[in-house]
Amino acid sequence: MSIFYKAGGDFDKAIEELVRQRGGAENSFLFQEMMITALKLIDEQAERGDLKVINTALKELRYAFKVFSPYRHIFKVSVFGSARSSRTSAEYKMASLFAKTIVKKNWMVITGAASGVMEAANAGAGKGNSFGINIRLPHEQEANPFIREDKKLINLKYFFTRKLIFIRESHAIALFPGGFGTHDEGFESLTLVQTGKAQPLPIVMVDDPKRPYWKEWLKFVRKCLCNSHYISEEDMDLFKITTDINKAVEEITRFYSNYHSSRYVGDLFVIRALRVSSEMVDGLNGKFQDVLKPKGRFEAVKAFPEEAYEGKDMDLPRIAFPFNRKSYGRIRQIIDYINRF
Repeated sequence: MSIFYKAGGDFDKAIEELVRQRGGAENSFLFQEMMITALKLIDEQAERGDLKVINTALKELRYAFKVFSPYRHIFKVSVFGSARSSRTSAEYKMASLFAKTIVKKNWMVITGAASGVMEAANAGAGKGNSFGINIRLPHEQEANPFIREDKKLINLKYFFTRKLIFIRESHAIALFPGGFGTHDEGFESLTLVQTGKAQPLPIVMVDDPKRPYWKEWLKFVRKCLCNSHYISEEDMDLFKITTDINKAVEEITRFYSNYHSSRYVGDLFVIRALRVSSEMVDGLNGKFQDVLKPKGRFEAVKAFPEEAYEGKDMDLPRIAFPFNRKSYGRIRQIIDYINRF
């Protein structure tokens, strides 16, 4: 049963007319569905607590999207790490240098806006190149001084809206040593990419060469997750660990050296690239048959009519194939292969 409804009778006409008057004709059906959903909450006599969650989440997402909208054309990396790291710690210095280095590649930086690693990344990137997504906590977490007065600082109540914004607005993830929160953000990023619920993106973990952190974490992942078959071997390619800032930046920027973006069109997985050659397509058909549905093939194609609503990137060459919708670790390997061209 669909979760979307008609409001019924005069309500449908009133909503349709209201959307038209406000200038929302292009996406009218989406505006109408949101308004109908609100009306259904009245019909169902939703509890006040439920209404407050829905109301706050919608307002937080609307405002965050408004802040990010003018910068959607710029690559951004979300930087995660401990709020407790001191300014003299190795991870603080590395996070600052990482941000400073990737900004020189015309990227912007998103952090959780707090102290420690987050402060270091905002400091390294500078206000003009920084976003902060602060979370309101019982002890009133204050934004760090490098993002505090910036118009690109967003204060949110809910962790789930905060994490959604981190992933949705990022083209890459950089993880520095941290606690439960860092692991939560790291594992959520990995889970969303592994299951295809987020766009493929590079995930890099930066280690202190003198005090391994992610390398120790890797031992647990290899032994308890991969060797126990809770994840697949190719899932280990969804992330990279390095102690070298330049290599971390290279891992992120190289991901987009030829790969542009991807989406589904019907049953086809479509990869947009800057360059597509017959040699590339032949190589894909030779190396990645295991990700295809029976009798499927990789093919070079032009933009599909279903992509026209996006209004951009229609001239980019594409590779389309009937994907089995489960081997997303192999999708990362496919992107790495495409980037060699």
